[in-house]
Amino acid sequence: MSRPANALINEKSPYLLQHAHNPVDWQPWGQAAFARARAENKPLFLSIGYSTCHWCHVMERESFEDEDVAALLNSVAVPVKIDREERPDLDAVYMKACQMMTGAGGWPLSVFVDHQGRPFFAATFIPKVSRFGRMGMMELLPALANVWNNRPEEVERAAGNVHQALLRLGEEKPEGQGALAEPDSTLLDAAFDQLAQRFDQKNGGFGDAPKFPAPHQLLLLLRRHARKADRAALGMVLRTVEAMRLGGVFDQVGLGFHRYSTDAHWLLPHFEKMLYDQAMMLMACAEAYQASGEPLMERTAREVIRYVLSDMTSPEGAFYSAEDADSEGEEGKFYVWSVVEIRELLSPEDAALFIRLMNLRPEGNFAEEATGELTGHNIPHLSEWPGPEEERRLEAIREILFAQREQRVHPHKDDKVLTDWNGLMIAALAQAGRILGDGGALEAASRAADFILARLRTPEGRLLHRYRDGDAAIAATLDDYAFLIWGLTELHQATGDPVWLEAALELAGIMVRDFEDKENGGFFLTASDAEELLVRHKDFVDAALPSGNSAAMLVLTRLSRLCGRHELAEQAARTVRAAGPSLRVYVSGYTMLLCALDSALGRSADVVLTGPTPESLDPFRKALRSAHLPDTLVLERPEHGLGELAPYTAMMTPKDGKPTAYVCVSGVCQPAVTDPEAMLRLLRGGVY
Repeated sequence: MSRPANALINEKSPYLLQHAHNPVDWQPWGQAAFARARAENKPLFLSIGYSTCHWCHVMERESFEDEDVAALLNSVAVPVKIDREERPDLDAVYMKACQMMTGAGGWPLSVFVDHQGRPFFAATFIPKVSRFGRMGMMELLPALANVWNNRPEEVERAAGNVHQALLRLGEEKPEGQGALAEPDSTLLDAAFDQLAQRFDQKNGGFGDAPKFPAPHQLLLLLRRHARKADRAALGMVLRTVEAMRLGGVFDQVGLGFHRYSTDAHWLLPHFEKMLYDQAMMLMACAEAYQASGEPLMERTAREVIRYVLSDMTSPEGAFYSAEDADSEGEEGKFYVWSVVEIRELLSPEDAALFIRLMNLRPEGNFAEEATGELTGHNIPHLSEWPGPEEERRLEAIREILFAQREQRVHPHKDDKVLTDWNGLMIAALAQAGRILGDGGALEAASRAADFILARLRTPEGRLLHRYRDGDAAIAATLDDYAFLIWGLTELHQATGDPVWLEAALELAGIMVRDFEDKENGGFFLTASDAEELLVRHKDFVDAALPSGNSAAMLVLTRLSRLCGRHELAEQAARTVRAAGPSLRVYVSGYTMLLCALDSALGRSADVVLTGPTPESLDPFRKALRSAHLPDTLVLERPEHGLGELAPYTAMMTPKDGKPTAYVCVSGVCQPAVTDPEAMLRLLRGGVY
């Protein structure tokens, strides 16, 4: 029998709606929850997670669906559910508090706060009852209630200390010992050295288990190869992508990358699929193909595109957020296969081939996470890429198994549309479409950009963060602006259409106006007029996603060159200086910021293409597609409107009526050339 709904029933977030029938009396974040807490003299319990989080599901089943836990929680606190993907600003503040208080973080994030929103207790997953040294909800809740009711001075002291620590962290200045007065290329070399030391020569990737994709690390290595012809850097990229593509972290039947690998061999994943992982891995694969010509890099890029366009795209052309790891209450059930099942579905010859190539075993290779016992099910994965004939047969088998798998109960799909993650996917599809000559990818990127610009903006032109079920809402963060601008500049580079550049420039003006730290440089996560939280967060570290500051620096550097706006270049420089001393301590934690720094430090090279018709420029476009020149920016046909944005192109016209390229190195234009190979020689001589 269905339970009565709580206050989450009217929310749009799939994560909040998952909890709308819990016996816990959940409230959405807002003033009403705080007013109730004050009226009842209770703390607030903030539970922060997302709809495709496996351990969030576990905690829900174990505690939030349990009548005893719910009754106790409702009696001692005002429970508040927060979708971290809808409210990254809240998640950033309370995750930082949890890390400061416990030395660790993760989701579900569980935080008890006072009536000012100040944390006094934080944890991640909390079981129902205490086990393995972790206090359970049934013991924790009475203990916290006792402290709240009987020792309020302890709560005040703890909450005050955490708040002051957060404020001090937010007030760090870029000046002082170790400050980056003028960042230089030694940072790039230091990051490469750190990555090389951590590189797993056998398995690919960096460090030991668990292993995350971290594609921005691969993008930095690709830039080192482009600058220095460093085959070792390129080799690390190729080995990592190959190992991931062969491993269980890639969905060998349905395509696309899972979230991360729990082991060092890329075999056992956490099975959720996130849009941002597909976007960033697509960028890395497309650039790796451009740099190396390796067929597996191209194949992987095209497979990611196929997965995203078939499984993660809305009818209107926007991109969904994620697919869950769990189905029917079990993690990975949708994705694993038994040997018996394979033999029932395929001919004996095909079954034998698939079992051999994909390393399936009768006892299984998929272990139950809690016990470590084999389940009899297998995660398909390859030891090496097969030859042409076996590859052809394997693709035919994959289609049979995919059709069969479609009949299973599917994992939950989080169908909300997020501006920032869509911006990343627009950038990835535009870049890959240009490199691979894939018109479908470019069309998909353009449709998504049209959707975001039309449906996720206020009448004043400011962005909104989330769209679902016809409703666009929630004030945009820095990431929304920076990532969407990134996507728009990539679309401009791929299509030559000035409309994307003009939209990017308009949004950049809003981003600088509303988010820049005018005193210290860099950008805050929230706008100057956003909801006031405990601290106005500013972050530079590149984690699962690049930081908003990294993307902001990258796009400002690009726009300054494309549009002749030198003040944008200075704002980009202030951003990296604001990263402060920590950048020198653990420089490989800032790899996307360093990609932007690499662009800013390099001798910038731009090429202006002009000709009697757009089609006449195709030979130049083909030459640029085949060359890995990651910082080269292209302006096409300045007589079609771009001359107003980039004044130095106004004088450029076709030479002798022929399609012509003007290569400009650090703002100085070289003599016009009409041969694509001559254009590439000038570009390589000027930059690489």
